[in-house]
Amino acid sequence: MADLVLKEKRRVFIQSVSPALRAMQDNPAELALSGPEGGLKLCSQEIAERIWKEKSAEVYPIMEKSTRTRLALIICNTEFDQLSRRTGADADVRGMKMLLEDLGYTVDVKENLTALDMTAELKAFAARKEHKTSDSTFLVFMSHGIREGICGKEHSEEVSDVLDINTIFQTLNTWNCPSLKDKPKVIIIQACRGDNISWRHPKRGSLFIIKLIEKLQEHACSCDIEEIFRKVRFSFESPDGRAQMPTAERVTLTRCFYLFPGY
Repeated sequence: MADLVLKEKRRVFIQSVSPALRAMQDNPAELALSGPEGGLKLCSQEIAERIWKEKSAEVYPIMEKSTRTRLALIICNTEFDQLSRRTGADADVRGMKMLLEDLGYTVDVKENLTALDMTAELKAFAARKEHKTSDSTFLVFMSHGIREGICGKEHSEEVSDVLDINTIFQTLNTWNCPSLKDKPKVIIIQACRGDNISWRHPKRGSLFIIKLIEKLQEHACSCDIEEIFRKVRFSFESPDGRAQMPTAERVTLTRCFYLFPGY
C-alpha cells in the first residue's frame, strides 16, 4: 500500500543541504519550534549534520525552504453509489493533510471521484509547474479497492470503475512528468487489495494511516523514508495486525530520502 518511485542521478548532497544548514545556524530559534504533543518532531542541527557528513553521497538533496514549492495530492473516496460508505475516512484526510503540510508540502485534496476523474486529477497534478522548483512529492490514495486497482465512486459488481495502479506510475514517469525526473515520488495507497482487509475505525480512521502518521511524526527527524515504512510494517507484526500488512510494491529509490522536517 505504500509505493515509492524514483531514479536519481548522483548529485552532491552538500550543495543543497549546506545552505539549509547555514540558514538554520543563522536562525537557531527555528529549531526550538515543536508541534503539539504527538506532533511532528523536527530534525535537529546535530542530526542533520551527522546524516550530511556520514551519507552525503547516498542522500537525495533537498531544496532551500524559502524557494522550493513542494506539492502533494490526496485523493479520497468516501461516498459511493453502490459500495459502502468509508466511515472514518475524513479523519485520514485531516491527519495526512496536516502531516504533509508540516513537512512543507502544499496539499491538494480531491474527494469522491470516478476512475476517469482520478486519472484527470493525476494528469493535472503531474503538469503543475511547481514541480520544477520542488525536490519531491507525495500522492495519497484512499478508497475501496480490488486486486486490479482503486475503486472510483461508481464501482459495483455490475459496473467496473477502477483506477489501474499502473496508470499512476505511467502518469508520473519521466515522459509524462519531466519536472519530477530524478526526484522522490512517494505514493501511498490505503485500500483493500484482493483478499486483504483494510481495517478502519469509524472516528479515528484507518489503522494503516494512523500508524503511518505516527511513525512519520516520530521518526522523520532521523530516519529515511524506507526505514520509516519498515517501522510501519513492523508495527503490523502482531496477531491483530497481520490482516492488513502493508507492502511496498515498487521501491526503486537509489538513495536515502530524508525529509529533514524543519529544514
